[in-house]
Amino acid sequence: MKTQRRFSCPGQSNYALGRLKPGEMNKTESAYAERLEMLRRSGKIQWYKFEGLKLRLAGNTFYTPDFAVMGEDGVIECHEVKGRWMDDARAKIKVAADMYPFRFIAVKSRLQKDGGGWETEVF
Repeated sequence: MKTQRRFSCPGQSNYALGRLKPGEMNKTESAYAERLEMLRRSGKIQWYKFEGLKLRLAGNTFYTPDFAVMGEDGVIECHEVKGRWMDDARAKIKVAADMYPFRFIAVKSRLQKDGGGWETEVF
């Protein structure tokens, strides 16, 4: 298992440096994959794939949504699973939403004390 170095900023929690290797899910992404699998089995979506698309935004700038999802209507959606927004992630998803004919949805897990489940934001 890969360990990550952590740093802290005044007034903020510790954050991991870097990202897991491509193709490896974090805990939140794994939990969302379980949700997508339940939706697939119930027929509410037809297909999904983790890091299934890589979209070019500019010369050497790319955006890889966490999940490519095909809804029951056949429309492709790009789902971005977030614990919190950092760096240029929000800017990239907005640019991608302007450039590509997919639905772009950000998904964030709700705390159990707030009822659990998932919050969504459509771009």
